[in-house]
Amino acid sequence: MPDVPRTHDWDAKAYDRVSDPQTRWAGRVLDRLELRGDERVLDAGCGTGRVSEQLLERLPRGTLVALDADPAMIASARERLGPYGPRVEYVVANLSEPLPIQPVDAIFSTAALHWVRNHDLLFANLGAVLRPGGQLVAQFGGAGNVRTFLKVVEEMGVAGRVPWTFPTPEDTRRRLEAAGFVDIDAWLHDEPTPFDSLDDMDAFIRTSCLGPWLKDMSAERGDSFAREVASRIPRLELDYVRLNVVARKAVSSPA
Repeated sequence: MPDVPRTHDWDAKAYDRVSDPQTRWAGRVLDRLELRGDERVLDAGCGTGRVSEQLLERLPRGTLVALDADPAMIASARERLGPYGPRVEYVVANLSEPLPIQPVDAIFSTAALHWVRNHDLLFANLGAVLRPGGQLVAQFGGAGNVRTFLKVVEEMGVAGRVPWTFPTPEDTRRRLEAAGFVDIDAWLHDEPTPFDSLDDMDAFIRTSCLGPWLKDMSAERGDSFAREVASRIPRLELDYVRLNVVARKAVSSPA
């Protein structure tokens, strides 16, 4: 999972169980990645490896760098991707810091980059390991993402712990250009995500959204808090907004 600056420890197994929406979105984003099949590709914020597995299917002669800030996520990814053997390199690293990897031909990321607070550093770090002409394809939370959830959290008096950055396409284009990217396309689209029951939504938000709020609570208090948040959301739906990015690293560095 994402580059979390240790605001909380992820429950990798629980995340894997509830991450169907993220996995579903990723399939469409993967189609934007132009691959021959023999590249070295970075999955930035690989989580438990569910999407990495789809990516590896498109790299029959290539290799994958599965990178995540959380050791538990990398452990789960290693278990899932074990059959791919040496074609996968596992790295625990924070995307807001220089990345300890060799250059890659392409970078792919879904449902992760909004966990990085400083996107100027983020794109500089990604650009530093991407070969000239290499493609960046990403999708993450954009302006307006989970607005209703955040309103509920604010009403409960704990909005100060919001750990995400949900930028606009305009800000993202500017940051990518400054990091040496060209041929940039960045756009928002709505991705409303419904749930069949309050229990399902409760389980999803406590695992995917509420970690920074729950980390200092007892198990009993955390259960009560998560249920109250889910109950206050007017519909059995989260109003996700995704920011999509397709860009290339310039062949020559900016002056």
